[in-house]
Amino acid sequence: MTDNMAIERSRTVAVVGTGTMGQGIAQVALVAGHPVRLHDTVPGRAREAAAAITGRLDRLVEKGRIPTEDRDAAAGRLRVADGLDDLADAALVIEAIVERLTVKQELFTALEKIVSDDCLLATNTSSLSVTAIAGTLRLPGRFVGMHFFNPAPLLPLVEVVSGFATDDTAATRAYATAEAWGKTPVRCADTPGFIVNRIARPFYAEALRLYEERAADPATIDAVLRESGGFRMGPFELTDLIGQDVNEAVTRSVWEAFYQDPKFTPSLAQRRLVESGRLGRKTGQGWYAYGEGAERPQPRTEEPAPAPAQVTVHGNLGHAEPLVSMMEEAGIKVRRKKHGKHLILPGGGQLGLADGETAFEYGGDEIVYFDLAHDYTTATRIALSTARTTTPETLREAVGLFQALGKQVTVIADTPGMIVARTVAMLVDLAVDAVARGVASAEDVDTAMRLGVNYPAGPFEWAALLGYEHVTDLLGALDQRYPGGRYAPCLDVVRRAHEELAATKDRNSR
Repeated sequence: MTDNMAIERSRTVAVVGTGTMGQGIAQVALVAGHPVRLHDTVPGRAREAAAAITGRLDRLVEKGRIPTEDRDAAAGRLRVADGLDDLADAALVIEAIVERLTVKQELFTALEKIVSDDCLLATNTSSLSVTAIAGTLRLPGRFVGMHFFNPAPLLPLVEVVSGFATDDTAATRAYATAEAWGKTPVRCADTPGFIVNRIARPFYAEALRLYEERAADPATIDAVLRESGGFRMGPFELTDLIGQDVNEAVTRSVWEAFYQDPKFTPSLAQRRLVESGRLGRKTGQGWYAYGEGAERPQPRTEEPAPAPAQVTVHGNLGHAEPLVSMMEEAGIKVRRKKHGKHLILPGGGQLGLADGETAFEYGGDEIVYFDLAHDYTTATRIALSTARTTTPETLREAVGLFQALGKQVTVIADTPGMIVARTVAMLVDLAVDAVARGVASAEDVDTAMRLGVNYPAGPFEWAALLGYEHVTDLLGALDQRYPGGRYAPCLDVVRRAHEELAATKDRNSR
């Protein structure tokens, strides 16, 4: 999109609310070349914010990020507005005040009497309805959500949210302005959590459920999602960074906004953590301790085991197929057989990719499951699970196999879908459902999840790696083992799986 719809750089951008987000947004607009006015209802706070922004510009000069003349020009464009009347000539007003609906409504009702009718009004809310905030306005069509991510000067993503009454020209103008500011905007409809906070819920929720089921401890779950799943941070360390109270509040807000849909159910374990005052880094204790001398718990890692001399691969392993060439490069003899989708170890034990079933359901069979990896060639850790009847010899063969491929190995409890597989399947399910409901395009969803929360791949990119048939089967198996609707695949995931299967049959028939 070109920036011909963007707010002209000569026009004033006003920011109301001068906390961390307000300051960050103001800095972005300032560096982009706009005159910027800061307003805050607390006396003196806007001036403090202006000084803080100027200080950050000074540090950018010291680091060589911007030249001195640009800093001087930007500082000269920054002004403090003592009252809302001082914002009368603004072309864009972005609000970043307390997350209370009535307070925001009162602010924009007052602003509408002051600014011109062509002034774009925007909220940086992360949890409230854009439609509801605009509900009291005379001209709700010019109201839009512009949800920046913290820290706003560094993170590229901006969710441009259209409320029920938002004019397309207003959303396009906000999109083009964010783009002109060097950001990566995505469009989305007004839905609880927008894109990122709606679709990201399983990343936290599945980890918390695995912890509640005693499948593994937080350090182990974090390590598997980082080192096998490819996620930048694990959910326990990430919620400690965000703040347990903040993360739990967002989860509860989305759950309540969706009328307590089981797919968004909050965690009792996290609620207890919040009630105990263990809010993460800011209190010195969350899932982990952060005080002086605190030691970080280590993930469960298996002792070295000998590599098997050979394995038999049945069928194509799909996304895990690169393991075959890795085994051959490691000097392990590989025999191939046509049917199936698993490996047979020398002692007769079966090794299969997590599919939503449990090892104990196979009775006396020697079964070991291995978890999903984003990229098996670069993953540094693999999780395994076994039935109680699986012999130590079979487990050692499985452990030795993956260690020979350069992986650390973690053994978790016999849990449906394991860690990465069930998390990714749920991310795909929520993403596909959101697109089917018109929340955003698949491309924008993937962009938002990669840039907003640093996922190694967007949900649709994950789906392309795994195939919708695999995702549907995994979710279906989880739904059987956890009845209640949390894991029931959405209709469009099932439809995509059927289309995928039909396309495969068509190719094979040619």
